[in-house]
Amino acid sequence: QVQLVESGGGLVQPGGSLGLSCAASGTIFRIYGMGWYRQALGKQRELVATITRDGSTNYADSVKGRFTISRDNAKNTVYLQMNNLKPEDTAVYYCSAAVRVLPGQNAFDHWGQGTQVTVSS
Repeated sequence: QVQLVESGGGLVQPGGSLGLSCAASGTIFRIYGMGWYRQALGKQRELVATITRDGSTNYADSVKGRFTISRDNAKNTVYLQMNNLKPEDTAVYYCSAAVRVLPGQNAFDHWGQGTQVTVSS
C-alpha cells in the first residue's frame, strides 16, 4: 500500500503565498515523477507542475513564474510553493507520484486525497 498525504492548504488573500507538501509512505522501492494537479469547482482536473526524479520541472503556463515545485527524494516528499496567488488559483490541489513498489515491477500512479486552496479577500 502506498499513501500520499497532502498538507498546507487553506485560505489566503490575493497576492499572498501558500506552501503545499505531499509525503508518500508505505511500501516504496522508488518514486519517479511527482506532480501537482488541481480541480476547480465545475472544471476538469488540470496539471499544475511536475518534477522528475532528477529535478527537471514542468509548469502550466498559468502558474509559471509564480509557483515552484521541488522534491526531497530522501523524504519521498514533493512541495509546491505558490506565490502571488490569484482568485483563479482556487481549487482542490492533488499530488501524484509514479511509484515502483518492488524491484522489477512497473511503476504506477498514486494520488493524494486533495487539499483545498482558496484565494479570496
